[in-house]
Amino acid sequence: MFYVYVIKSLKDGNIYIGHTGNLRKRIALHNAGKINSTEKRRPFSLLYYEACNLLKDAVQREHALKTGFGRAYLKRRLSNI
Repeated sequence: MFYVYVIKSLKDGNIYIGHTGNLRKRIALHNAGKINSTEKRRPFSLLYYEACNLLKDAVQREHALKTGFGRAYLKRRLSNI
């Protein structure tokens, strides 16, 4: 199982969208500062995730959520973005 996830920085309010095969471990790595792209923006809160059976589908969904239409979808779906 692969996951597409959206986390929000509690420090600056920005969101980060990614994918992983182990969601709990990945969120823990973000909060521990072990991910270079987010190390200065921690701590994080998990806002949203989707499960996919195939890695290819998770990567495609991540890219879709990073577009303007994807971010608009997330704003409609989530009230706290």
